[in-house]
Amino acid sequence: MTHNVAILGASGYTGAELVRIIATHPRLRVAALSADRKAGQAMGAVFPHLRHLDLPTLTTIDEIDFSQIELVFCALPHGLSQALVKDLPRSVKVVDLGADFRLRDPAAYKKWYGLDHAAVELQPEAVYGLTEFYRKQIKGARLVAGTGCNAATVQFALRPLIEAALIDLDDIVCDLKNGISGAGRSLKENMLFAERSTDVSGYSQGGKHRHLGEFDQEFSLLAGRPVEIIFTPHLVPINRGILASCNVKGDPKAIHAALAARYAEEPFIVVLPFGEAPGMGHVMGSNFCHIGVVGDRKPGRALVVSTLDNLNKGSSGQAIQNANLMLGLPETEGLMLAPVFP
Repeated sequence: MTHNVAILGASGYTGAELVRIIATHPRLRVAALSADRKAGQAMGAVFPHLRHLDLPTLTTIDEIDFSQIELVFCALPHGLSQALVKDLPRSVKVVDLGADFRLRDPAAYKKWYGLDHAAVELQPEAVYGLTEFYRKQIKGARLVAGTGCNAATVQFALRPLIEAALIDLDDIVCDLKNGISGAGRSLKENMLFAERSTDVSGYSQGGKHRHLGEFDQEFSLLAGRPVEIIFTPHLVPINRGILASCNVKGDPKAIHAALAARYAEEPFIVVLPFGEAPGMGHVMGSNFCHIGVVGDRKPGRALVVSTLDNLNKGSSGQAIQNANLMLGLPETEGLMLAPVFP
């Protein structure tokens, strides 16, 4: 059986990545693509690397017949999905790749995104889309909120350690490197090639990054008390990829054993042998996350390094992984492509 899906916001990077992955998915069919500013254009004209695919012409959202759609991927800018999802037929399942439903508390959403929540009545039914930890809830969900890509990378490294009480919750320091595509496709002066190609710089530092809202929510829920990590993100001059280096206080061997045990049956999470750290280039273009643990020269400290592709496992791949569960399909369907290397 083939399931008709629509991609809203298809002219962005995550929209294009959804199309690229679904092109080899045996059970999903792209039945509608929206991109209001590029309505009327062919997807292959907007993204030439997709010219070989037989895809519907880009339209406005209003032109889509949702009675023919089983699941919608919302790849829209923050703040646009909430009002839209309210008006969709209840029969349509939704995977939102943006931030509109990630934070369970509307006040937290207002704090981190500066917007009033436009669909408060829908928020209680939204399931947080970190698949490996919310799998059961996602299977029965109508609305899934995809995680932030930075948030996913760090959570894969730390959630099992917080659950097992293996690290000091008041001494977690995370340094993160993020590819340029994480900033989206809209034109920004500080994202010009001449300004980014030879530069590495921090952004949203000093506790200002929006994904801290997800860390606060998820880590505090796990610990049963408030947990606030130190998180410093940096932009690096590569197209895609995230690498998070998490410095924690705890026994390195016990930390490695806990991660290896927790992810032993997970198809997309690879825990490297103790002492090995992963690189971004080993997961590019894939739905895989690699995690490594290295002991520090100071006894009782460890470095936990996690890396994934921000456009794939951090966003569009994760969205399809969740959609597979929501539609009753094998979770790995269409997602087992090997990373691209070099």
